Amino acid sequence: MKALVTGGGGFVGSNLALTLEQNGHKVIVLDDFSNGNKEHLIDFKGEVISESINSVDLDRFQDVDVVFHCAAITDTTVRDEKLMMLVNFDGSKRLLEFAIANNKKFIYSSSAAVYGDASVSIKEDMAGKPKNIYGVSKWEFDCFAMKYMKDAHIVGLRYFNVFGPRESHKGKMASMLWQLALQMLEGKRPRVFKLGEQKRDQVYVKDVVKANILGIEAKKSAIVNVGSGRAITFNHIIKVLNEVLEIKLEPDYFDNPYENAYQNYTQADLTMAKDVMEYIPEWSFEDAVQDYMKEQGII
Repeated sequence: MKALVTGGGGFVGSNLALTLEQNGHKVIVLDDFSNGNKEHLIDFKGEVISESINSVDLDRFQDVDVVFHCAAITDTTVRDEKLMMLVNFDGSKRLLEFAIANNKKFIYSSSAAVYGDASVSIKEDMAGKPKNIYGVSKWEFDCFAMKYMKDAHIVGLRYFNVFGPRESHKGKMASMLWQLALQMLEGKRPRVFKLGEQKRDQVYVKDVVKANILGIEAKKSAIVNVGSGRAITFNHIIKVLNEVLEIKLEPDYFDNPYENAYQNYTQADLTMAKDVMEYIPEWSFEDAVQDYMKEQGII
């Protein structure tokens, strides 16, 4: 199999590109590196094309079998709606139309940001209430992609809170777990919104990569949740980090400045993901944190 991975210098994209290559597939990475990091691809042996998804000549990808579309602006605090839509909608639309016209399988990264607030386990039909421009851009592309699912192989993956190796370049948009780990490694009390009982579905990037690969053989086109199926409080994240890092630091609580645009609860219902492509997460949160810290050389 030959695959194109857009955003292959980013967090999910680099993990996916390297795993595909390790599994014996030929891989092309496309990334303009406005958000990605070339250091993630030091061990990558395939072709890397440093261009934008909005302007690259797509005809050069005629020989690929599948397009894994991970490229996006993922900073949820971005307020430039025109820029967000240009990349996350227009660029995605361009790639999807290419894939459809040339009979390529198309597996793309969506987001749980399409759901907005929830207080129960989230099913796919609950989408359509995003609380920020990023979520809007992902929801609008989901709606566009759904129009073509009857006649093409299209799988959308709505990621919940992803954490794991190769995320550090994301800075303030890196996972809560990574940001808290950095604070704690510096001997600082981990800062979280009052009173640390917000719950998020935390999914390890290795399970996200697995979901992408399972999308190749999906039974039908669909948009499915990709999470752990378990909601974790910020307080529990801190508890696990204290155990894994063998330290004892109490949380430092502060007011949430993003209260009106913040998801206080997310938990993925994985029924459809299991039915459509047999996705079952392999990593418990606790084991994933242990593995992550080992890969970073921290423990």
